[in-house]
Amino acid sequence: MMTRLLRVFLMLLLTLPFFGTGPISARVTVKMATLVPEGSVWDQILREMGAEWQDSTGGEVQLRIYAGGVAGDEPDIVRKMRVGQLHAAALSVAGLAAIDKSFEIFEIPMFFESYDELYHVLETLRGDFEARLDAKGYVLLNWGNGGWVHLFSKGPIVDVADLKKQKIFSGSGNDAMVQLWRQNGFQPVPLAATDILTSLQTGMIEVIPTTPLAALSLQWFRQTPHMQDLGLAPLLGGTVMSKRIWDRLPADTKKAMKKAALACEKQLKEEIPKQDKKAIEQMKGRGLTVSAVSTAQEAEWRAAAEIFAKFKRDHMEDKALLDRVREVRDAHRAGQKKSP
Repeated sequence: MMTRLLRVFLMLLLTLPFFGTGPISARVTVKMATLVPEGSVWDQILREMGAEWQDSTGGEVQLRIYAGGVAGDEPDIVRKMRVGQLHAAALSVAGLAAIDKSFEIFEIPMFFESYDELYHVLETLRGDFEARLDAKGYVLLNWGNGGWVHLFSKGPIVDVADLKKQKIFSGSGNDAMVQLWRQNGFQPVPLAATDILTSLQTGMIEVIPTTPLAALSLQWFRQTPHMQDLGLAPLLGGTVMSKRIWDRLPADTKKAMKKAALACEKQLKEEIPKQDKKAIEQMKGRGLTVSAVSTAQEAEWRAAAEIFAKFKRDHMEDKALLDRVREVRDAHRAGQKKSP
């Protein structure tokens, strides 16, 4: 009995640096969770960031990554950060929205036409989103890039009617969005992201909106051999850390970590679009069929996307933010069109 109590006491002592109020002076192991597959380009870049954290802080900060969803789906990861079981996470926009619903703006299909538009909005309004995360107890270390989302499906999809015939994955936890899908004639199936492959194999779902690189890395394309060539949206992500930990780190340590995180952001920005293109070619060589969408069909998709955009605005707590994002995007778009 005494031995067990001693072990518990020692474990509590080991966790004190993360739950006290004073500055952290001993070596810190940051526990980070993510859904990105172990060994993927995203995982490799995160591990490079962790190596830089260790080198630039003289070994005072070490990063331990739990990749591939071993820590649960993104809502689970966010819950574990709130209670201190995890200290950081590399999240998709769905995970960021689990922290603050304003990030649902970036889930609107066909809202952005290019990475250039997205990055302009992110840089212009970075302070706004950092402040929102700060208010919820998190620090934004960098933006992430998951690639450009397309529809991968068991049967070909070129128009909206084709999509309505198949069961589509929808992230769990957003009942209002599921109802919107259903009201407009679609067949959403709310699931945890960690259940996608099994659900594709069993036929529970037939369509997954995802990026080419993710479809290849996670082997989803083997169950969904058709890809629509119309890009729906960039898959935004971000690396966040609990303020409970961040605020107790020395200033020079935080500066070094943020520098490495921003280098990671730049690397993702440059590398992921290239990897997306390579992934499409690799999957085509393994049987993937890419379905072209006509101009008329694209107009139909854009009309359907506007329904979702209107729904988002009607249900957002801060409608002014969505209007501000649209304003920044439109100003940039107009400027690009005027450029020679």
